[in-house]
Amino acid sequence: MEENSIQIGNQMPEFSLPNALGKIINSEDIIKNGKMILAFYRGSWCPYCNLELKSLQDNLSRIKNKGVTLIAVSPQSPDHSLSMTEKNNLEFEVLTDIDNNFAKKLGIAFQLQDFVLPYYNGLGIHLSDFNKNEDNTLPVPAVFVVDENRVVTYKFLDVNYMNRVDVEELIQSL
Repeated sequence: MEENSIQIGNQMPEFSLPNALGKIINSEDIIKNGKMILAFYRGSWCPYCNLELKSLQDNLSRIKNKGVTLIAVSPQSPDHSLSMTEKNNLEFEVLTDIDNNFAKKLGIAFQLQDFVLPYYNGLGIHLSDFNKNEDNTLPVPAVFVVDENRVVTYKFLDVNYMNRVDVEELIQSL
């Protein structure tokens, strides 16, 4: 997956995705103001994702001081994104990638294997409730820096969901 996903030097496809309040956010409007960081996460049910988003929030002023806009993206519904945003006091946009369509374009979406689903359900994680579909597809946690020309200048992607971006390395890449 790491080799078949979007790479440094590739152009990031444009996107128009709803935020936690249902407002459509367009990538072209974001990059008019400078670089953007796209942080893909699995959902608010994922403790590793929550820790990563908290770390990004804790460093948001450093990111903004470099003229960069931080955007988080997951397949979960806007309602779940709103709850997560409020609960964690996130001060950046949290967008919904409906059916992982954008993640699929980037080559970072995968189908959960059937044998895994009972484990998720046993933990109270019902992806159909979070994602409002039945396809059991998730994005691999990934972080991209995209410049004003939509070129990917930094990429972190690891199929092991426990491994996350080094925020210091990310900020240095800006």
